[in-house]
Amino acid sequence: MFLPLHDANPIRHIRFPFVNYSLIAFTTLCFLVQAVLPQAAFDQATIDFGMIPIVVRDVYPQPVPWLPDWATLFTYVFLHADWLHLLSNMLFLWIFGDNIEDAMGHVKFFLFYLACGVCAALAHLAFNFDGNGPLIGASGAVAGVMGAYVLLYPHARVLVLARIVIPIPLPVPAFWMLGFWLATQLFYVLVGSDQPVAWWAHLGGFAAGIILAAGFRRREVALLGGR
Repeated sequence: MFLPLHDANPIRHIRFPFVNYSLIAFTTLCFLVQAVLPQAAFDQATIDFGMIPIVVRDVYPQPVPWLPDWATLFTYVFLHADWLHLLSNMLFLWIFGDNIEDAMGHVKFFLFYLACGVCAALAHLAFNFDGNGPLIGASGAVAGVMGAYVLLYPHARVLVLARIVIPIPLPVPAFWMLGFWLATQLFYVLVGSDQPVAWWAHLGGFAAGIILAAGFRRREVALLGGR
């Protein structure tokens, strides 16, 4: 119902968020490589580099012999199922990631992004202990960025395309827009859904983002800011 288009929150501490844009570029490049593969090879890539709970738990052998079991806690973040999956994640990262990189600095933001991805995967594993399907996508890591944004810039204005009767662009505080997103994830976890979406990964990444952002932020970046 709400598609973010832009946020009114200029960066203040860095000249250019090159880590955020590099993550977007690299993730897109990974999908382009996937996209040119035959379907069988595409599916095999998701099995080889996606996060499969029973493989991480060493119940089932790693499909790629030279890849450690734990490595897919990182590699899964850079794979996507289709263009919509990729573009939706990269849109959120484009809008919210630059400010989080600004708030943390380049190196800390990169480590933060990876840490949120790992936490998201572990949350998915915890609630899918015997899962044998691969988890792929940047959603959990991006959810961590969104969690950090709620903690650091809840009052920043985000222009969203709200579809009530017809699509209408509306400026809303980040807290409301991201809060609605979080409520949607909780709803599907509690009610259930037939959609092939890793809801627990989203929630785990979001929670990790809130928790980690307090320690990763620069000292001069206030909590609950963005007015």
